[in-house]
Amino acid sequence: MDPIHRGPEEFGHDSEGSAEEAGRRRPSRDPLTPDFGQQTPQQARVVRLVAGDLLLTVNPVDGSEVELCPPGEQPAAPVRRTPAERADRARAAAPPVPPGPPLLQLPLLRREDERERLSRLLARGRSVRLTGPAGSGRTALLDAVAADCAELAPDGVVRLSGYKRTVTDLLHGLFDAVHDAPLHRPDRPLLLEKLRSVGAVVVLDDLEFGGAALDELLDATPECAYLLAATPDVPAPGADSHLEEVFLTGLDRATSVDLLERVVERPLTEEEANWAGDLWFESEGLPLRFVQAGALLRQRDQLRTDPTAYDEYGYLENRPADAPPAPDDAAEAEDTGTPLPSLGEGAAPAALLASRLSGAARDTLRFAVALGGEVPHQAHLPALVGDTHADAALGELAGCGLLSPAGSRYRLAAGVLAQLVAAGYDDEAADRARAAAQHYAWWTGHPSVTPARATAEADAIIAAMTQLVPGEEAGQTSAAVLLARSAAPAFAAGLHWGAWERALRIGQEAGRLAGEVAQEAYFHHELGVLALCTGNPGRARAELETSISMRGALADKSGAVAGRRALALVEDRAGGPAGSGPPAGDETPAGPFEVPPPLAVPAVPPVPVQRAFDDTAVVPRQEAPMAGKGPERGGPLALLGGARRNLVAAGAGVLLAGVLGTVVTLGLTSSSDPQGDPGASTEQSVTEDDGIEDGDVTADEPADGATPTVRESGSASTSATPGPSGSGSAPADAVSPSATSSAVETPSSPDAPSSPSATESSGVPSGTTKPAPTKSATASSSQGPSEPESESPSPTETEGEPSTTPDTSDSASGPSGGVSGSPSVL
Repeated sequence: MDPIHRGPEEFGHDSEGSAEEAGRRRPSRDPLTPDFGQQTPQQARVVRLVAGDLLLTVNPVDGSEVELCPPGEQPAAPVRRTPAERADRARAAAPPVPPGPPLLQLPLLRREDERERLSRLLARGRSVRLTGPAGSGRTALLDAVAADCAELAPDGVVRLSGYKRTVTDLLHGLFDAVHDAPLHRPDRPLLLEKLRSVGAVVVLDDLEFGGAALDELLDATPECAYLLAATPDVPAPGADSHLEEVFLTGLDRATSVDLLERVVERPLTEEEANWAGDLWFESEGLPLRFVQAGALLRQRDQLRTDPTAYDEYGYLENRPADAPPAPDDAAEAEDTGTPLPSLGEGAAPAALLASRLSGAARDTLRFAVALGGEVPHQAHLPALVGDTHADAALGELAGCGLLSPAGSRYRLAAGVLAQLVAAGYDDEAADRARAAAQHYAWWTGHPSVTPARATAEADAIIAAMTQLVPGEEAGQTSAAVLLARSAAPAFAAGLHWGAWERALRIGQEAGRLAGEVAQEAYFHHELGVLALCTGNPGRARAELETSISMRGALADKSGAVAGRRALALVEDRAGGPAGSGPPAGDETPAGPFEVPPPLAVPAVPPVPVQRAFDDTAVVPRQEAPMAGKGPERGGPLALLGGARRNLVAAGAGVLLAGVLGTVVTLGLTSSSDPQGDPGASTEQSVTEDDGIEDGDVTADEPADGATPTVRESGSASTSATPGPSGSGSAPADAVSPSATSSAVETPSSPDAPSSPSATESSGVPSGTTKPAPTKSATASSSQGPSEPESESPSPTETEGEPSTTPDTSDSASGPSGGVSGSPSVL
């Protein structure tokens, strides 16, 4: 489907049903207000690919999703390409032929010695580094040597471009050139395993790194012979790289004049030969300068033939009717005289050459300057320039020597960008960069554009984003965010992950500057997924946690869920969370242990005796805990909370709580009854003013995993164990702490805080309690968290009755038949 043509569904024609049914399904549009009608939704391009042992689903809406690759989704083993497939791929990766007249094919002059030496070293399996200045003809020499070595290696010749590429990009590019593995990006071990058996002559132009990075590239492919081309400013290889060094210098004077005559396609005059000699001395014999100088001489010849060829109306453009007529007399044209360019114009000819080109070619140069030297593909020039024939401008620029190939595209030749900037071609560069970004955002996001086409234009797209961040004018950063959001999924699906990472980082910075938090969260999520797929769990965790926090603040539930899934996979692959505390999303309070103790040594948590009683509370009726739910209700077992509890530590905590309860119980009982009279009892007075009404429920949590005892108002407990005398009271050594503490109460005071449960049920503000109407003074067992525990209960005095010892019965009655207001301990 062409992006500029509409589909049949937009006109009410579907493949299923008639037009009448389609009209009933969709509301009709008002022809006067078409923008307010229901538009056809654009389908999101979702691509599933395998990265190592992970299945990556590129989702442009909420963010990419990653999971372990199921057994049925495992890709087939990569297979080697046949020679015919390699040839087809090489033709597709070559720069496109510009439209218009065919370009002049220049021979390789006076490079026979270098060509023979390079071919001989590669035939012996040696790797060579060809170093020469920009414009010295390195690319032309590489093409000739690649043709000579086509039959040397079993995997043929592989052409790669090192322009803005890292070591990882080149390794995956070499793997893709030799193996056929669609939608499969192998992990590092599989990648190195496959590359060790690759035997090819790798011709790598525009290398941008050296040192350890270059050593890594050579060590990963021991069966390959490399022909590397770099400029002198690129770092040198390591001392142990065993690379042969070949330096490429400029041409001599005679060869330079010969090259100039081949470009002009005629012999030079004496004046032109002297000018060429001065130019050779100035440019040090660089072939690029003589190609551009030959273009200047061709333009001069055109001016001498037709002086109006390069007037204000433009070259090859229609002259308006009111324009002055062109002179017909050739002699009159000769008399006008066109001097030779000056030596400065010959050494820096970009501005003079551009001034004599068509308007579409000049606009193309302005867009190239705005994009930092990147030239858009010829298919995009009509839309950017606004001229349907603007694609022919690429042929004009290439014929003048203003462009040089870079992989499958073109960019401005060496030195041309600086010359055009000095000539003022960078005026309104920000506006042109924003226009290019908006165009690329529409183009990359269209469903008809394949990821392969988007990755082929990656350098220009990245350049458009780079020129807009940071942007001083309004709307620049927002345009960069839109382009990054549209292009990043296409780069990911096209397996150009170097461009994917650059687009995400530029988009994240643009989103931060523009204040678009939702977009910034998306880029953080994608960076985390990328780090996870490339084997960097630490960075993945940081990016995903940042994205989850941002999306949580924005109430983006679907995006937060996608981030939590990816974060869970990161923690599983890393062996659990790296930081302290429970995993993200676990609401269970963290315990005192950050790392579980070893199984051989049972650990005891450093919990004081008072803490075991403070963590308990009266549970409301609708939240009465069930058996086995103690840790979630705030009891002592909650100290070992967390998503992953250690069974040994939990058992030790339970045992400690039971021992502490027994010890406290024995101490309280022995202190209140020195003589041990089992027949004595103590009554506790509980009135309605204490806040306990009929129907209130208290729950005693068991200390050793037993079934909890639930007691209601007005009913005696049924879980009392018969004592030795056959009564319903429990023996002194089996009395629970709740039964012991419920029989003791102290006079309340404004300074002593009351029990939380009693305060809430009675409505009395915290910190104050009402005195009981009886004259008995009891000891309160509901002590606050800061009060120390009472070692022995105070004796109770009742009018007309002697002092008695506390009763060990499980039930206590008051004036209203209520139960004890003290909360259970365990």
